[in-house]
Amino acid sequence: MEQKQTKSKQRISEHGEVFTNEREVNAMLDLVKIETERIESRFLEPACGNGNFLAEILRRKLKIVHLSYSKNIDDWEFYSILAISSMYGIELLEDNCIECRERLYKIWENAYREIGKETIDDECIKAAKFILERNILCGDALSLKDINNEPIIFSEWTALNNCLIKRRDFRLDEILEGKKPAIQLSLFEQEKNAGWVYDEDTKSYFPAPIKEYEPAYYKMLYGI
Repeated sequence: MEQKQTKSKQRISEHGEVFTNEREVNAMLDLVKIETERIESRFLEPACGNGNFLAEILRRKLKIVHLSYSKNIDDWEFYSILAISSMYGIELLEDNCIECRERLYKIWENAYREIGKETIDDECIKAAKFILERNILCGDALSLKDINNEPIIFSEWTALNNCLIKRRDFRLDEILEGKKPAIQLSLFEQEKNAGWVYDEDTKSYFPAPIKEYEPAYYKMLYGI
């Protein structure tokens, strides 16, 4: 059964809130099907509502995790955590934001219980919830400010191997509004340009993180 596209006439009037239906969500995601099935491919939904797009992306990613790693619970845990960490959402209305987090968590938890059965790990559950708290934020995607009128800060989660993940925090406004240095700097000149870092994959410069953390075991991310 498809979810309702509206919650109330008042919310439509005050916020223009209309949710995208399931058929349209799938049609749009099919346009980037390869990326939705790549576990580490990152998505940002700037007006995520209660998570229609992000929920379907997570289902697709977890399907790939299941097909690739269902024979080893540790591998399944790690790559499912990585799948969660690759999705980001901003939502203006706090109740939608909370609902989106809970919805994504439930999708992940149901898949975890199906594959893990008696081996469900509380630490892994805490890690999943912590990432969703960091990645699905209440704020305004136009002003790039959070619910407290502070700059939106997202955490980047990068897999280093099959058990360690590195976290780096970035200001969203700096990522979106930053400009590449006028002069291309070599890797050896980066120290002179401390506000920027060079990305080998894209061959371009990005704002430096506002904070970096030591690599952590994937089940212990909530402790950093």
